[in-house]
Amino acid sequence: MDSDEYWDNLESRNGDGNGDGVEVDTPDDKAVLSSVHTRSAHNLSASVLRKKSDPMLVPAVGRFRAMRSMLVNMQEVILGTKLAVLFPAIPLAIAADFYKFGRPWIFALSLLGLTPLAERVSFLTEQIAYFTGPTVGGLLNATCGNATELIIAMFALRQNKIHVVKYSLLGSVLSNLLLVLGSSLLLGGIANLNKEQRYDRKQADVNSQLLLLGLLCHMLPLMFKYASAATATTITGKEAASAAATMDLYKLQLSRACSIFMLIAYVAYIFFQLKTHRQIFEAQEEDEGEGEEEEAVIGFWSAFSWLVGMTLVIAVLSEYVVGTIEAASSSWGISVSFISVILLPIVGNAAEHAGSIIFALKNKLDISLGVALGSATQISMFVVPLCVIVSWAMGNLMDLDFSLIETGSLAFTVLITTFTLQDGTSHYLKGMILFLCYIVIAACFFVQKTPPPSDAFVEALGFVPSSGGSPAA
Repeated sequence: MDSDEYWDNLESRNGDGNGDGVEVDTPDDKAVLSSVHTRSAHNLSASVLRKKSDPMLVPAVGRFRAMRSMLVNMQEVILGTKLAVLFPAIPLAIAADFYKFGRPWIFALSLLGLTPLAERVSFLTEQIAYFTGPTVGGLLNATCGNATELIIAMFALRQNKIHVVKYSLLGSVLSNLLLVLGSSLLLGGIANLNKEQRYDRKQADVNSQLLLLGLLCHMLPLMFKYASAATATTITGKEAASAAATMDLYKLQLSRACSIFMLIAYVAYIFFQLKTHRQIFEAQEEDEGEGEEEEAVIGFWSAFSWLVGMTLVIAVLSEYVVGTIEAASSSWGISVSFISVILLPIVGNAAEHAGSIIFALKNKLDISLGVALGSATQISMFVVPLCVIVSWAMGNLMDLDFSLIETGSLAFTVLITTFTLQDGTSHYLKGMILFLCYIVIAACFFVQKTPPPSDAFVEALGFVPSSGGSPAA
């Protein structure tokens, strides 16, 4: 087949909608595209918001191959999602920052721009997985599944806004276990009142155990702090400040040790998921009876290039979000804790959350549970300890002590979710209880203000407290 015939076939496939703009980078790619690809629950959840892109742009450029390839890719990546209407928020956020508009506007536009980007990153990692195989694809999903939260956390760490890191990561876990899972079970139960909703308990048990391990690692530094405070009640004056700083240092060291073991557990979980017990985590296909095989719609290098570009855009918007969150909090009269715990996770993962609910409505709870529990496990056992280790390398003071209210909320969330998923069946009342728990916790953070840092601990390690309340080197 010569070049003209190749592009004619591509155009015809775009015209009738069967090929979806497939770009084949090498002759061997056809063999790869024909192989069966196992999609994770995370991929299936995000895919429900995708749509067929308009093929009319491709024939308009004649026979310029490079231009056709670029337009085909642009159609699939930019226009291939129902969230494409939010893409204009990205240049608007950049323009708002360039022209020094109000910082709350920059925050709001950046938050909206992150919503389609998070869904597109999931789409692009899935496209790359078609060419790399299920193992590498699974590793990509394991690392890029919560790329938005991870990038925001890295920029917050760079600006030493440790409270924003802790709040946003805690909010991601709470929203996945209570809001996403709760609304999925609630709406799925209402939509399937006359059907018995069942799911595979094996996957839920594995994720629940990991979440309980993560909870233990969060509770140990907190319990150590209160136990140390109880033994130091008889000390006064400078000795008390010195003892408190020493105990905070021990708490920090304990947190770093726990983080290392959490990362080891997560690596074991990935090996368990991708190698030894892979069948437990294989999501059921949306249309099992049709026997249709999924194919890549863009080539490997195109997907990789788009993934790098969108990651850079996410980094820019994340920096805007972190830099303007206090201004938005002050302007809107909403606490930083509420914005970080509630708003950031909801907007950042809106596409994934919507997909989980849609699959629950179709009585496919295994996929919904895979999305909610898998994402919560990844945040708790990978992103949080990774942030502690990165903070250690940066010389910052992040630990696993998320304070009493935050750790208590996490503990009750993990426990009530574990009890809810014990019997392998579901109904709308279970979802309603989880959803109401989320509303109550959200109300708590709505009235909570960010606590000041411990100046004695900061000064003991050679840091100077900044005027804004956060320690600065």
